[in-house]
Amino acid sequence: MKSTLFEANKSFVFKDSLKNEICHASTLALLPNGDLFCAWFQGSTEGAPDVKIYGTIRRDGLWESPVVLAGHNGVPCWNPVLYVRQNGELVLYYKVGEEIALWQTMCKISQDNGSSWSETKELVPGDAGGRGPVRNKILKLKSGRLLAPASLENGAWRAFADISDDDGITWRKSEEVTISLPEDQKVNRNFTKIPVSEQSFKGRGVIQPTFWESGEAVHMLMRSTEGQIYHSISKNEGECWSEALPTGIPNNNSGIDTVKSFSGNVYLVCNPVGESWGKRTPICLLCSEGGGNNWEQVMLLDKGAGEFSYPAILCEGNTLYITYTWKRESIAFWEIKIRE
Repeated sequence: MKSTLFEANKSFVFKDSLKNEICHASTLALLPNGDLFCAWFQGSTEGAPDVKIYGTIRRDGLWESPVVLAGHNGVPCWNPVLYVRQNGELVLYYKVGEEIALWQTMCKISQDNGSSWSETKELVPGDAGGRGPVRNKILKLKSGRLLAPASLENGAWRAFADISDDDGITWRKSEEVTISLPEDQKVNRNFTKIPVSEQSFKGRGVIQPTFWESGEAVHMLMRSTEGQIYHSISKNEGECWSEALPTGIPNNNSGIDTVKSFSGNVYLVCNPVGESWGKRTPICLLCSEGGGNNWEQVMLLDKGAGEFSYPAILCEGNTLYITYTWKRESIAFWEIKIRE
C-alpha cells in the first residue's frame, strides 16, 4: 500500500455531548474560502416530530456553535447533504416526512457561506419517495455533470443516480441499478419473476450509494441487506448502471462513503461488520489503489460500545476530512494528512 497516513487528529464538531437529544447523519462541504461546513439532523429521537437540521462552520480550525438550519412544523427532517455550486452558492438538501418510503427532498441555498439561507423549496415538485441525494455527497464529473447518489425504499430497496446538467437547477432520474431479489419479493412487488438459481439477494436490496469517477466510468458502492457492500458501474455518465455485484467488503446494512484522492486512490469509510443490521462498531478507513478492486484497512477510527456510523468523507489536496455519528451524542471529526 503506497498510501501513508502521516498525521491524524480527532476532535468533535460540538464540545458538549447531547443528553436529551440525538444527532445523526452528518454531511461535509468545503467552502470557497477554505472553511468547512457540517450539517446533521438532531432531535429527541430519529423520526420524531421535533427533529430538525442543524449545522455549523469551522473557521481557522475551530467549530462555531451549532444553529438550526431547517425545521418543518412537527414533521421530521432527515439526512442532510451539502453541495457547493460553481458560483459559490452552498446548497443544503434534506428529506422531510413521517415515512421514509414517502419522504420528500427539500433544498435551501446560502450565498454567504452558510451565514443565512433562502426559503425552503422542493427539489423535484411532487416528489414522494426521495429524489436527489439520499445521504451522501453529490459527485461532479469531469464533464461538469452532477450525479446525486439516490435510492428508494418504497418496496424493494433500489439505488440510482439523479442527474443534473445545469449545476443542480433541474434533475432527472437515471435507470435504477438492477438487483436479483428473492422470488417472494418479486411476486409481492409485481416484478418479473427470477429463477431461484439466479437470485442474488435475500433481503430488500441496496440503498444510499456513494460515487467516484475513474477513467471513463463512474463507480457506485451501496449499502445492502446482504452483509456486504455492493458495486455497480456506469459507462455513460450515470444514465444506466450495471447489475449490483458483491464486493466482499463486510457491511452491516449501514451508511458508507467514499472519496477519490488527488493521486487516484479511493478511500472508503464503513463499519466492516458482515451482518445485516449488525453492530455499528467499529468504524474504519479503507483504501483501494486499484480503482476499487482491492481494499486494505489503513486506519481504525473508533471502536467499543455504542454507535459509530453514517460517515462523510472529503479530500482536499493531501488532507482527508471525515465526520460520523459518535454514539448519537456528538459528531466526530477527523483531519488526516496523507502521503501518496
